[in-house]
Amino acid sequence: MHWKSRLLAAAFVGIGLVAMAGTASAAGPTCKDGAIKVGAVSTVTGPADFSEVPKATQAAFDAVNAAGGINGCKIDYTIADDKADPAVAAQAARDLIDNKEAVALVGSASLLDCAVNSATYSRKKILSVQGLGVDAACFSSPNVAPVNVGPYTLSTAMAYYATNELKTKKLCAFFIIIGGTQEAYKKAIENWEKISGQKIHLLDLTLPFQGDLTPYVIKARDAGCDAVLTNQVEPQVVQLIKTVDAQKITGINWLFLAPGYTEQVAKALADTKQPIYVGTEWEPYTEKNSAANAQWIADMQKANRPLTAFSQGGYLAAEIFLKVVASIDGEVTRGSVAKALHDMQPLTNPLAGSPYVFGKAKTHSPMQATKVMKLDAGAWKVETPDWVVLPQAK
Repeated sequence: MHWKSRLLAAAFVGIGLVAMAGTASAAGPTCKDGAIKVGAVSTVTGPADFSEVPKATQAAFDAVNAAGGINGCKIDYTIADDKADPAVAAQAARDLIDNKEAVALVGSASLLDCAVNSATYSRKKILSVQGLGVDAACFSSPNVAPVNVGPYTLSTAMAYYATNELKTKKLCAFFIIIGGTQEAYKKAIENWEKISGQKIHLLDLTLPFQGDLTPYVIKARDAGCDAVLTNQVEPQVVQLIKTVDAQKITGINWLFLAPGYTEQVAKALADTKQPIYVGTEWEPYTEKNSAANAQWIADMQKANRPLTAFSQGGYLAAEIFLKVVASIDGEVTRGSVAKALHDMQPLTNPLAGSPYVFGKAKTHSPMQATKVMKLDAGAWKVETPDWVVLPQAK
């Protein structure tokens, strides 16, 4: 009953639980054939596996369905694997929209879904509550609004943390550029410059995804960087710090984005003395005793799903969608869901440091907060118990 209680408090003050699940009521959402069809386009096979995101969304929907649905409407959820192939991604979206008749996309997590399909979503007037926005188009489309901070806003936030808390004077940034992300990362640094009043000391957009990193750490040392921000993922984070140690470089704070926040990274770098910081997308998932994580942990354990940051994103996307659907009075259609998301009031959730709102803007980056973790002898420790909330650029 816990899910219905949370949904009731958020969406229908004064309406009894029986009206929310199991039996229909005069007010609230209705559906044809007792089902609300929803889909997700995600990269499951190929160079990356983001399946934990939609699988957590599925677990949240399954819990609601087991309790009778929303006002008797159950969620019929389809996860489509785009295989990181543009043609497959395009076909997957068309199938969900035209054949499966999805009213919305929820919990998608893909290397290229937004870039490939955002025009289709606009043309078909369908909205996507993205569980994990990866490519730049996820944050620059009128029909997509991710529940995660994303690498570009998080770059700005980590640079802001370096300036504000670490008292950085010579910030350097080294970015791996894949696809059309160069302008997004440059914009992230420009936003930090506006907020901080500082200028980037060194910006290098040639960091390789694979290869020797020695020239880059030497460049950072010789440039006098007192903090270095990169967008590397798990293996490259380890490689970079080991390269730094091999060169016996000291006096630089090393800042990474959410992909560096893994228990594998912590273990691999247990012996380093380098000051290492990472930004999170949500409440730190390694904090198992956190009150903010309690409901997510309980629901994931009940569904036998692993406790990962990816699953936080899928779960949060489902929670938001369910609350928005619960606010609909009448038939749940693609149009009524779009209207509810466009007109929604900001929704707070303890997993996130910013309220989520879809709204009617041409672009969407609703999440503007992070918590910072610091590596301490092979374990991640919370460096900022309070959220680091990114101020608006001047």
